[in-house]
Amino acid sequence: MSLSASVHGALADVGRQTWDRFAGPTGDPFLSYDFLEACESSGCASARTGWAPRHLTLEADGAVVGVMPLYLKGHSQGEYVFDHAWADAWERAGGAYYPKLLSAVPFTPVTGPRLLADTDEHRRALVSAAVTLCEREGLSSLHVNFATDEDQALMTEAGLLPRQDRQFIWSNRGYATFDDFLADLSSSRRKTIRRERREANAGLDIRVLTGADITEAHWDAFFAFYMDTGSRKWGRPYLNRRFFSLVGERMADQIALVMAFDGDRPIAGALNFIGRDALYGRQWGALEHRPFLHFELCYYRAVEFAVEHGLSRVEAGAQGEHKLARGYLPRTVHSAHWISNAGLRAAVARYLEQERTAVADEAEILTTEFSPFRAQPRS
Repeated sequence: MSLSASVHGALADVGRQTWDRFAGPTGDPFLSYDFLEACESSGCASARTGWAPRHLTLEADGAVVGVMPLYLKGHSQGEYVFDHAWADAWERAGGAYYPKLLSAVPFTPVTGPRLLADTDEHRRALVSAAVTLCEREGLSSLHVNFATDEDQALMTEAGLLPRQDRQFIWSNRGYATFDDFLADLSSSRRKTIRRERREANAGLDIRVLTGADITEAHWDAFFAFYMDTGSRKWGRPYLNRRFFSLVGERMADQIALVMAFDGDRPIAGALNFIGRDALYGRQWGALEHRPFLHFELCYYRAVEFAVEHGLSRVEAGAQGEHKLARGYLPRTVHSAHWISNAGLRAAVARYLEQERTAVADEAEILTTEFSPFRAQPRS
């Protein structure tokens, strides 16, 4: 069987039917044609913003047998896997780190398949095609962020450098109610969370909106929250107003929008996407400071939703040791990296070896010494 790869400058060139034939079975809302194409058609993921699409399709005798999300990146923003120091070192040595090639979901630190194909042979061929594209275009590097364990193993076997980090993820241990979850926590954490929830809910009407209940007025309000958070914390929000309308139109049944109202006035919100077996917390914002409202909207309401809908976990995004006290435990996440220059590759490999040890040690300490759970969980 003869394999060949094609590069596409827009997801629309691949087509919904072809893309979702491979992305749909994953149950990952962020890999869907609807989400990724909304990033592109809204202008959020475009050459202008430094996210130029270069998606791969793998063909066997004229039939598509695999796809891979790829972007030509002009910077390292919006990735949540940090290689700024590598770029700085290479550019100080006279090299050009950018542009680089990235396989990821734009602005979304969520683990999921990146090598979308039915066989390991075809997944290996996608990795080879991405590396060949780097070599052909003279690019410094290929990065595959938030890869699954299976993809990571294949890419390490193919010679990419493995990297580890950690995120804080809540796991459903068969809870029937939020109180069942609280029963697994230490007495002090249980009391603290109940107090935080009482204070956060005081005087507010908090609703979880899905499907047709989400209107453009809700998106107007949420976008104001999002922009306020971005301007205060990150400097430049990645998503525009058009993006939220597009995903609201296309993916309403896969969205849980938590909104806090003071009377009829919305003052804060948290956006979640619903996967096959997980709830994914993404953006949040507030126009008023209310004690513990961030924890209520982003963490506690997410846990309640997961319990009520039988979801196995809540993934609440990157960073945030404060999540640990709310029942979100550290879990390893993976990325893989191919670097063209032998000297830079060797230096990065040494760094990653040390980093993996540090990440594993930190996760062990956080879990054993700072876990909010009782020593003997509820049976």
